[in-house]
Amino acid sequence: MGSYIVGRLLQSIPVLFLTSVVVFLMIRAIPGDPALILAGQSATEQQVAALHQRLGLDEPVLRQYINWVGRLLHGDLGMSYVTNRPVSELILSRIPATLHLSIGAMLVITLFGVPIGILSAIRPTSIFSKVAILANSLLIAVPSFWLGILLILLFAVSLQWLPASGYVPIWEDPVDSIVHLILPSFTLGAYGTAVMIRFLNASIRETMGSDHIRTAYAKGLNERGVVERHVLRISLLPVVTIMAIQFGQLLSGAVVTEAIFGWPGIGRLIVDSVGNREYQILQSTMLIFVFMFIVLNILADACYALLDPRIRLS
Repeated sequence: MGSYIVGRLLQSIPVLFLTSVVVFLMIRAIPGDPALILAGQSATEQQVAALHQRLGLDEPVLRQYINWVGRLLHGDLGMSYVTNRPVSELILSRIPATLHLSIGAMLVITLFGVPIGILSAIRPTSIFSKVAILANSLLIAVPSFWLGILLILLFAVSLQWLPASGYVPIWEDPVDSIVHLILPSFTLGAYGTAVMIRFLNASIRETMGSDHIRTAYAKGLNERGVVERHVLRISLLPVVTIMAIQFGQLLSGAVVTEAIFGWPGIGRLIVDSVGNREYQILQSTMLIFVFMFIVLNILADACYALLDPRIRLS
């Protein structure tokens, strides 16, 4: 198991390298000059040129990339152009809020997506199943920003049950923290819930139509016994992989949700950095997201092998 994980991490090095090149070039393609934004519209050409030199933006693009990668290999993510604080410090200060939101969204997916997916698949002709399929289609079709605004208008503005924005660390006030988490976590987890329902529905139906399930019924097992002992054991194994992928997508997909609800996480940091053309922050956060996604997928494969002895890692 250990050698498998190490091997997969080594295989991810070329992926990270190519990602770093693509991210670096894409960010440089964003219109706007960081030096001009910092200096202001009234700045002279000499002042802008001096800022270019101080920020290292006067060097060739290849040299800028080499310098950035060299600092990365030494654990240096660079400095913020605007705040003049280390990028690593800014990212670390935002990680708790993003993890808080992502875990909340993951709970929404688990508590709603898994049971609804199972029940709608076991009773495909029931009214519950038809309503679940309709709701599933709506959740996939509705953009997250529109859903977030709709939830704010309904539960924060009209009913005034929940706050429209803000973040409270859970160690300061657990109850208030959960209250502030409800709307953002449902907004972020809605699409993942729909994906989970659709995946489980298809997986369980496929399993129930297999030969060994028909054999189990032929042996006289009742429906509950077949579902609990055979169908769910087989169909729920791939959920581990789906959950890991979903969690990685939640971390990277929190940008819109954090912007809507004023959530001070990494997503909000990315939005602010785009406006200020903070190259160092954008490059580092995107590369970190890719690395976390790779690690989560490796861990998911390892967990899948542990849960199913038939799977062998190679």
